[in-house]
Amino acid sequence: MEKWLYVMTIKKGKTYNKVTKAVIVRHVENLKRLDEEGKIALCGPFKGYPGVAGMVIFKTKSLEEADALCKLEPLVAEGYATYTLAALQVADKENNYLLP
Repeated sequence: MEKWLYVMTIKKGKTYNKVTKAVIVRHVENLKRLDEEGKIALCGPFKGYPGVAGMVIFKTKSLEEADALCKLEPLVAEGYATYTLAALQVADKENNYLLP
């Protein structure tokens, strides 16, 4: 059975330097809610990666569902950031790292 995760890369927009503590609180509250719903595999900020704020790896049923969650991310919805979204096929022990 194929397993997929969806990787959101949060890219800093032109107004990212105007992010307030209140915006970060909304961002974290959103992450907490998604985590409680079982929709996040991993998330966190980047250091030393210019132009990129961080990433969220979603455990959703589809790319479309992950994309809808990306659009609701406060940093994106409020115009401080943009995002890219990529589908990642999971390779692990369960699927012999995708070898047939």
